[in-house]
Amino acid sequence: MAKPGKKYLEALKLIDREKRYSVDEACALVGKTAKKKFDETVDVAIRLGVDPKHADQMVRGAVVLPHGIGKTVRIAVFAKGDKAREAQEAGADTVGAEDLAAKVQEGWLDFDVAIATPDMMGVVGRLGKVLGPRGLMPNPKVGTVTADVTRAVREAKAGKVEFRVEKAGIVHVPVGKASFDVKRLTDNVNAILDTVMRAKPATAKGTYLKGVSVSTTMGPGIRLDTAAISALHK
Repeated sequence: MAKPGKKYLEALKLIDREKRYSVDEACALVGKTAKKKFDETVDVAIRLGVDPKHADQMVRGAVVLPHGIGKTVRIAVFAKGDKAREAQEAGADTVGAEDLAAKVQEGWLDFDVAIATPDMMGVVGRLGKVLGPRGLMPNPKVGTVTADVTRAVREAKAGKVEFRVEKAGIVHVPVGKASFDVKRLTDNVNAILDTVMRAKPATAKGTYLKGVSVSTTMGPGIRLDTAAISALHK
């Protein structure tokens, strides 16, 4: 295991490891832990008391962040005819049908979000081995399989992020950039927390919200006060 770098250790000194921070405090602190050479992404990691092996405890969803994630989102839309034209007019970067599927099958993946109309899922479904492992497979549960391509494209461009609990019961979501001011980061983190709390499965037993931390991509985690967050969402 590689030894932590000098910058990481300096960032670590800014954080009280015993303290559980409020969302505002963590968002004020995280920018100070970032490296200055480039604008790092800020991520939130949420540890949940669920067992993702059980389908009825799978936590997934999507939320349009109030202030976006600070990057240009490239969108590919699988659609034909009028729906293809709607997607282009809404601002999709790439639009196609069987031709686009063939291109993806050959390894082209220059997009961050894939959207498909329901009639295209027979074609898109065959791309599961390519798109699935990268988290790019369109899914009706998060609004990326839809006849309303205009809305789906606009939401994705505005900063819609998808989340899905991983095997270890953790949800990872980008919430912005280190250059964001405290209010923008706080609003985005609260939007994610609110959505994840509302997505609690009825079958989840015991403590649902077990841990939350905010960090830059390369920086140490800042742990949040889960009791205060849980109390807000009762």
